[in-house]
Amino acid sequence: MSVNNEKIRQLVERRNEARLGGGQKRIDSQHQKGKLTARERIELLLDEGSFEEYDMFVMHRTFSFGLDKEKYYTDGVITGRGTIDGRVIYVYSQDFTVFGGSLSETFALKICKVMDEAMKVGAPIIGLNDSGGARIQEGVRSLAGYAEIFQRNILASGLVPQLSAIFGPCAGGAVYSPALTDFILMTEHTSYMFVTGPKVVQTVTGEVISTEDLGGAHVHATKSGVSHFLAESEQEGILLIRKLLSYMPQNNLEDPPILKNDDPIDRLDDNLNEIIPDSANKPYNIKDVIRTTVDGNEFVEVQRNYAKNIVVGFARYNGRPVGIVANQPKYLAGVLDINASRKAARFVRFCDSFNIPIVTFVDVPGFLPGSGQEYGGIILHGAKLLFAYGEATVPKITITLRKSYGGAHDVMGCKQLRGDVNYAWPTAEIAVMGARGAVEVLESRKLSQITDEEERVKFLREKEEEYTDMFANPYQAAKFGFIDDIIEPRSTRFRIIRSLEALASKKQVNPPKKHSNIPL
Repeated sequence: MSVNNEKIRQLVERRNEARLGGGQKRIDSQHQKGKLTARERIELLLDEGSFEEYDMFVMHRTFSFGLDKEKYYTDGVITGRGTIDGRVIYVYSQDFTVFGGSLSETFALKICKVMDEAMKVGAPIIGLNDSGGARIQEGVRSLAGYAEIFQRNILASGLVPQLSAIFGPCAGGAVYSPALTDFILMTEHTSYMFVTGPKVVQTVTGEVISTEDLGGAHVHATKSGVSHFLAESEQEGILLIRKLLSYMPQNNLEDPPILKNDDPIDRLDDNLNEIIPDSANKPYNIKDVIRTTVDGNEFVEVQRNYAKNIVVGFARYNGRPVGIVANQPKYLAGVLDINASRKAARFVRFCDSFNIPIVTFVDVPGFLPGSGQEYGGIILHGAKLLFAYGEATVPKITITLRKSYGGAHDVMGCKQLRGDVNYAWPTAEIAVMGARGAVEVLESRKLSQITDEEERVKFLREKEEEYTDMFANPYQAAKFGFIDDIIEPRSTRFRIIRSLEALASKKQVNPPKKHSNIPL
């Protein structure tokens, strides 16, 4: 065999060794837990044959604690670039078969390298997390590695989309990199996130709690709001990542991709004319309105199980991606509270960062009252949503379906927060408050003078009807130009599409500054 052939044979052998990670036994263990390997995840995520791996032959540089006798190619993370639907993305996938996916100095440097290149060329970054945390044997170098990654997450924020999938453990300092990214996906039963684990919690606080109850996927999807998507399996989660990216541009300087659309833009749905109940206090499902108006009835909801009184997610109108924000009368009457405000504000800011137009469906009776909300800072959290809408320069279309009361009217994409096109259905009620509350304030002196209960009820009914006739309709707002047009509900799709087409060339720039100081 020639020298060249021998060297090629050695290269092939080394590549095969690297692809085995921590060895077949550990790969089998990974499969027995219902988990894919780091490489299998990348193969599912990327277009077939598109993956170009970086740093396959990297090894750690630690000699203490016996690590000099245990070395593996890749050092526990697979990094590189590839394509999804032909578009370039950068990816890193933590390999639990190598030192439990623990992060070392060289592990971190590999991730930093692909993040730097992603920012340089303007391409999304996807992190597939499955790690036992910092590699204890490396001490402060491991901590420094985390901080290097965090710094790049911060610099990449608003520059290129960042998506994190949690496919196993993610604990301690490791949680902060996903937390700094745009979206987090977790899988049921096989992934968890927490800053301190159950044993530390018990030692410090005395609380006895399981791993699942402390930081499982269901907890973060429903209670904390840390996770944006909950998948039943890794395969489902990876397909969802591919779907999500189809709504996003490659970077902040590009527009999101417009796909071919076969759904007629002038499609009418008479059900929308009947969807608002006759009773102002009766709920309906806002998702029925959303799915009826968007292309192919397809709506990718974000944080579906968290703060259900507001709905956010991605859809298309005539092939053009949009972000949708909508009050949900089916939960808490669609009222805005702390969690709903945070959820919607975060989503609005993401859309604005990446040139995705925002369509808002309004049916909001106000902010949730009570000491719990006030003590929790509803003033600041509500201001986040107001700030997000007012700061956004992307096309903004707002449709008021029914209630739009008080301060909640202002924060939901009103004309004064630079809403570009503001429509209302004939069923819209735009006022400071509902009829009963308004009458009790406006007529408090007269009411205090009426002693007969029957006369009092009659007076209240008459005044409520008077107030309703004046304000429980969109015409007062339209009279002052705060509503651009009152539209027939069934034509909502067509009117949104026409507005999006007209606003496609919108140019609006905020005053120059270092950065804003959003009320965090």
